Amino acid sequence: MSSISPDLHGDIKSGQSSFLLVPVSRIDLSNLKSSRNFWVYVNNKKPWPVCLAPEDKFNLQAGLLWHKIEKENKTIGLKAEVLSFIPAGREPVEIMQVKITNTSGRKISFIPTLAIPIYARSANNLRDHRHVTSLLNRITLHKFGVIVKPTLLFDESGHSPNKKLYFVLGWDEKSNPPRYIYPTQEIFCGEGGDLESPESILKNILPEKDPIQGKEAMGALRFRNITLRPGKSYSWCAVMGIGESQQEIKNAINKFKAKGRISEAFESTRKFWIKESSKISLFTANPDFDNWFRWVSIQPALRRQFGCSFLPDFDYGKGGRGWRDLWQDTLSLILSNPKGARLLLVNNFSGVRIDGSNATIIGKSAGEFISDRNNISRVWMDHGIWPLLTLDLYLNETADFGILFEQASYFRNHELCRSRSRDYNWQPSSGQGLRTASGKIYKGTILEHLLIENLVQFFNVGEHNHVRLEGADWNDGLDMAGQRGESIAFSCMYAYNLKLLAGLLKQTGKKEIKVAQELKTLLGRVDYDNREAKRGLLERYFTRIKYKVSGRKIELDINKLCQDLELKSEWMSGHIRKSEWLKEGFFNGYYDNSGRRVEGKKPNLMRMILTSQVFAVLSGVALPGQIEKIIKNTQKYLFDKKLKGYHLNSDFKEEQHTLGRAFSFAYGEKENGAFFSHMNVMFAYGLYKRGYAKEAWKVLKSISDMAINTSVSKIYPCIPEYFNLQGRGMYAYLTGSASWFVLTLIAQAFGVRGDNGNLLIEPKLLPSQFGDSLCLCIKRSFAGRAFEIKFFNPKKLGYPEYRIVKVSLNSCVLTQDSSRQAVILRRLILELPAARINTLEVTLG
Repeated sequence: MSSISPDLHGDIKSGQSSFLLVPVSRIDLSNLKSSRNFWVYVNNKKPWPVCLAPEDKFNLQAGLLWHKIEKENKTIGLKAEVLSFIPAGREPVEIMQVKITNTSGRKISFIPTLAIPIYARSANNLRDHRHVTSLLNRITLHKFGVIVKPTLLFDESGHSPNKKLYFVLGWDEKSNPPRYIYPTQEIFCGEGGDLESPESILKNILPEKDPIQGKEAMGALRFRNITLRPGKSYSWCAVMGIGESQQEIKNAINKFKAKGRISEAFESTRKFWIKESSKISLFTANPDFDNWFRWVSIQPALRRQFGCSFLPDFDYGKGGRGWRDLWQDTLSLILSNPKGARLLLVNNFSGVRIDGSNATIIGKSAGEFISDRNNISRVWMDHGIWPLLTLDLYLNETADFGILFEQASYFRNHELCRSRSRDYNWQPSSGQGLRTASGKIYKGTILEHLLIENLVQFFNVGEHNHVRLEGADWNDGLDMAGQRGESIAFSCMYAYNLKLLAGLLKQTGKKEIKVAQELKTLLGRVDYDNREAKRGLLERYFTRIKYKVSGRKIELDINKLCQDLELKSEWMSGHIRKSEWLKEGFFNGYYDNSGRRVEGKKPNLMRMILTSQVFAVLSGVALPGQIEKIIKNTQKYLFDKKLKGYHLNSDFKEEQHTLGRAFSFAYGEKENGAFFSHMNVMFAYGLYKRGYAKEAWKVLKSISDMAINTSVSKIYPCIPEYFNLQGRGMYAYLTGSASWFVLTLIAQAFGVRGDNGNLLIEPKLLPSQFGDSLCLCIKRSFAGRAFEIKFFNPKKLGYPEYRIVKVSLNSCVLTQDSSRQAVILRRLILELPAARINTLEVTLG
């Protein structure tokens, strides 16, 4: 995994404990001297550091997951092109190809030197035993460069033998190896130099045979002198990587060393990412938006690789993806490849605990979970929401209701009863599976997992009878209200999920289901208005499942179960409408750790949080009249007239130590009032879902407009986590908003989505989206077929004025009816065509 800035700063790593280059955060990109560099030494001229010289004429060309920089030094008379990419194959390498061209009118002779400092250790050692860990380095001089294999993974809680090989190799365009190698920074930089002014370059010093073991390693490769006539070029290649064996290094050399192999690898990589970005694509009246969307569509694939920690902006530290990331990244995978998502979904449920909480970090292997990135016992109260939302999309795309009855284990560690108590006898060697009284690993259906996640939260309430906030909800910054805090925002979603579960149960066609005997406690009847009674019931359940389960199962009547779920859902929705709709015209979404209502009018101040309104709208808790007032007030209190985006919250003007760290951030940054892409996209999704297409498109377009305005956003094409008050994109690429944007645009705006395995077409498009074009088009797969879906709007009508007057499949008319806004196409019909790309034409009128 590499991060590469336009001046070739950044890092290379395969995990938290294995960095080839020094780990960097945002500020390091401009502060650190450590970078990928290439030096050109011309006699009687100042040496030219190709990647560092700010005074050079500069140009950048970039595509999906590659870029090429061009630097020209007119004083010397040379131009450099540096191509960077990671090949789309199995080789664990980053490739850097440097091409030098003589732009003068005379011959120029020079000495080229590649200079890559090798860090070769864990990110934890950046300040923890930095020098001591360099003593572990065992450096090998290779014909083509430097290989470093530290003896240990240094960790005072328990050292372990290191198996990683870190390497920097290089050759010229004729496959010639370097003439000289500087294997340590001491040898390369000299006593008085550094990486930006190395004495070996400035004074043209050849490497001496100094001791090299136990030193800071360096991949500095000096190649033979080159003489270029005017207009002529010569190139060199660097292959940098982290491997597990000498054979991997040998394979990389054999694959990329021969003439033309780098060009082949680059072209293969370029085609790979173009294909990846074409799985879901669109063609509208705005080509800038369409091209930007191609980059957005690959972001979920990037987060599956990078987690939330491995780009300079993402300074979360320990690596891995979080629980929310796991489910939200799967949304876009379901749209492009639902069959491929099935096993992933089943494995994911093994991260759920029997108490309704879950592991929070996802390991590299399927079904591998970690309790918490920082070994802190805590629970996010929203985590039970996402699995059902993701599974619902899968069921609608496939009608594979059999997945509900697949068996999955439960996660188990030392944390019990939603982290309220500990099992001090539990050992990691015991395994992470919940066991029965007889010691066997217990498994339950996915349906059982879903019931537990959502039923537990119905009873897990605070003093205002809403679901407790616990460690935080979706907004990780609301993390200081663990005792008395409540999240009405996500109480709305638990109400939604309970109703959704009832609907899914009815669609299974079964009369009874088997569940763990202990689950019967959560179906007990108490006075729902009595919060103490609900808490008491939950404690009885926790007592029964605290350490293990019996292993016995009972049968539940589905009709009665559905009635129970629907009754709970209706009670929650009604309670929120009755107690949290404010006279100011929007919902209160939170109570703080003093039990105080967070939102509404305060002295000389209006406090409003977008999250509170989003989930009230999306869940159906907000009634139509309330939605209209919410739209009006978000426009009034959260919409930024200058940058044309929606703030996550209004400015509370003071820190909120009884609510969370977010309000200690500067206003307009991160979770304190930034233009937070994820919540903005979900706002758009909720508005589309409830029929407010014009308002929804305004929200979606605000995100793309801010991103595409690169002179202000200063980012490559993507959805960043947020935009700050200057409109700058922050925390690029690795954000769940990308999956939600794809889902919202395809399934809601274009209205092409699964409906119990059939294809529902319910577009909510506006005349402005058509522009001067009579046709909009999207490409996506469905039922194992590739479809190009074209929307014709000859009268330039907008939603909800138009109707679907005709639908054709490969020129064959399927339906003609001028009365419907939505059409369902049966899966059997769609599975018949065998064209490479099947064309669906939808005429609006």
